[in-house]
Amino acid sequence: MFKKQEKQIQISVAKQMLVVIEQGSTVAEYSISTALNGVGQQEGSEQTPLGRHQIRAKIGGGCEIYTVFIGRRPTGERYTPALGEANPGRDWILSRILWLSGLEPGKNRLGSVDSMRRYIYIHGTPDTEPMGTPKSHGCIRMRNEDVITLFNWAPVGCVVDIQS
Repeated sequence: MFKKQEKQIQISVAKQMLVVIEQGSTVAEYSISTALNGVGQQEGSEQTPLGRHQIRAKIGGGCEIYTVFIGRRPTGERYTPALGEANPGRDWILSRILWLSGLEPGKNRLGSVDSMRRYIYIHGTPDTEPMGTPKSHGCIRMRNEDVITLFNWAPVGCVVDIQS
């Protein structure tokens, strides 16, 4: 059904873990934060979608750590605790963006369940945000240094399996 990939990423929502696999072996594991609203595919649900995805685009290569993004574009800001305090409630997207696209029509691709159209990313978040606890608006949050390492390792087209 799906071709085995040299590099792939497995995400466990239950364990709040992202596992990096190369040629069948685990090469890294990271604590993450998925959606506060749980899992689900529907547009507007603020839930993390399940199933097989791929990295469709990589955004932020060459940007400094803690670069702030809005609409997938750097704002010119770098996140600091003072900036965070001045903007309470802002959903911070920092350092790098790995934009996901679903590979399963009707489940996470096309129509009202399309992960790419829902802007589902793997991205950096402020260091004050907890990992291992669901807190996002649907995306997969990571520590900034971790997401930069993942960004540099993962090619566009890399398979990302998100499981409950």
